[in-house]
Amino acid sequence: MENKKLVEVEHLKQYFPVHGGKFGEKRVVKAVDDVSFFVNKGETLGLVGESGCGKTTTGRTLLRLHEPTGGKIIYDGKDITHAKMLPYRRKMQIVFQDPYASLDPRMTVGDIVGEAIDIHKLAANAKERRDRIVELLSLVGLNTEHANRYPHEFSGGQRQRVGIARALAVNPEFIVCDEPISALDVSIQAQVVNMFEELQANMGLTYLFISHNLSVVKHISNRIGVMYLGKLVELADSYELTTHSVHPYTRSLISAIPVADPKTTRNSKRIVLAGDVPSPVFPPSGCRFRTRCPYADERCAAEEPVFKEVSAGHYAACHHLDRVK
Repeated sequence: MENKKLVEVEHLKQYFPVHGGKFGEKRVVKAVDDVSFFVNKGETLGLVGESGCGKTTTGRTLLRLHEPTGGKIIYDGKDITHAKMLPYRRKMQIVFQDPYASLDPRMTVGDIVGEAIDIHKLAANAKERRDRIVELLSLVGLNTEHANRYPHEFSGGQRQRVGIARALAVNPEFIVCDEPISALDVSIQAQVVNMFEELQANMGLTYLFISHNLSVVKHISNRIGVMYLGKLVELADSYELTTHSVHPYTRSLISAIPVADPKTTRNSKRIVLAGDVPSPVFPPSGCRFRTRCPYADERCAAEEPVFKEVSAGHYAACHHLDRVK
């Protein structure tokens, strides 16, 4: 794998205004607050965290589906934070979470997949367009006659395959996979994950794989980043993160991964966090995780921890890394 950075985000911020507090004052939800990471060409970077932590917003902002409030987005060495996006739409694509909501019910599958081919003028004539649609559908395990059907005629797993074929229609280099398997049955999840891996091997794709399912992310990712309440709290190589995590929040997530061996399960200790996730409109001062952290003290309330490298390629943001057991 080349270690060439394909996508970089520096101090990315995405704030959404919230209206209607007392006396109509304006507030903001800091959905993504000062996040920095990079994705190397040909690798999969996993992004995990509980619902509402800003994973999806990070992926969408990176593609400029939301305009960033602050920070920089760099693609293949070029700053695209304020660039016209149409040329980059061919290189950067997204597979959405909900295969039921992300496909237009009034369009046939052939037209859904062919829409991007038309917009970017990737086919010289109707026959070439048709051949390309058929080729894309076969690539994701669907066949020719599926092109004339409508989304409601398919199962969830098949719809997600249509969504993947649509993303592949423009020959992208980078795909944001936004919880692409969370709406699917467990039996179908494995098929879709394997398909992502095969496509990556055959087409040299680069993925940002967003999920709240750490066991799937562990399986598919080269490196994993962990988010909590709009902040990146830990980032490391996949094996390193799951065996030597240093942040108390990551430890808690890893302890919750189900293991199929009853002996291991009996001997492993589940780390249960106290309390609920605070509101992103009123995040805690200092460290965002301090209200649920067993190691929190006055310093955590007063001072925000710096996201720094703790060993080669392993980053974390915590004041008490020496105390975390």
